[in-house]
Amino acid sequence: MAGKNRQLRRGLEQELRFLTEIGADFIFAPDKKGVPAPAYQPTEGKRTGDAGATVRAVRMKDPEKHRILAALEEKILNCTLCPLSGGRTNAVPGEGDYSAELMFVGEGPGFDEDIQGRPFVGRAGQLLTRIITAMNFKRENVYITNVVKCRPPQNRTPLREEIEKCRPYLLEQIATISPRVIVSLGKVATDFFHPSPAGMSSRRGSFIEFGSILVMPTFHPSYLLRNEGNKEIKRLVWQDMQKVMDALGRK
Repeated sequence: MAGKNRQLRRGLEQELRFLTEIGADFIFAPDKKGVPAPAYQPTEGKRTGDAGATVRAVRMKDPEKHRILAALEEKILNCTLCPLSGGRTNAVPGEGDYSAELMFVGEGPGFDEDIQGRPFVGRAGQLLTRIITAMNFKRENVYITNVVKCRPPQNRTPLREEIEKCRPYLLEQIATISPRVIVSLGKVATDFFHPSPAGMSSRRGSFIEFGSILVMPTFHPSYLLRNEGNKEIKRLVWQDMQKVMDALGRK
């Protein structure tokens, strides 16, 4: 009984920490000194340059992976395969650990991402960083990217032909990084791995097999922002991330 109580208490503490991390005031959550927590900034692997430049946290554990992915990123930065390239400020290849066991895949870059050339740096990105932290990871230890690498106009949903032009890029990223688990954020990302007319409410929470990789569909952080007062949605995301942590042995 004592062991069961300890396990229950630990589970409640983890859930409380997670919900606190992604709470309604996540953007202005103060640190211990009462100063608003800054947005994530990478401390290693910085890269700057011309209009196509990005800043990435790259851990060069595997020189061959670094060679392949660095070349792929340059290709993405100069890609003109679809009309999205004509309206971009920067293409957004992705960033993180090239040997990550956990990958997050979203829909496409938004306004902030297009300006900075980095994935998930706006409000939804700050929330994703908090979710990653609540999972006992650091943002620089996972890999974050999107299905399409250029911002669709007015942040509309990417068209099928745009997704198909970008498909080889994401497939090569996945094949090279070889994560154990991918978290697909929202319907567009989830449909990339397993197309279905069903909505995210019925698809989230159950692993999809993509070759030897487990894919966990969950709500996109922007959906949480649009439903900021709905604690039930946050609990569902917490349940999804618990399953991811279990699969990776990180609980």
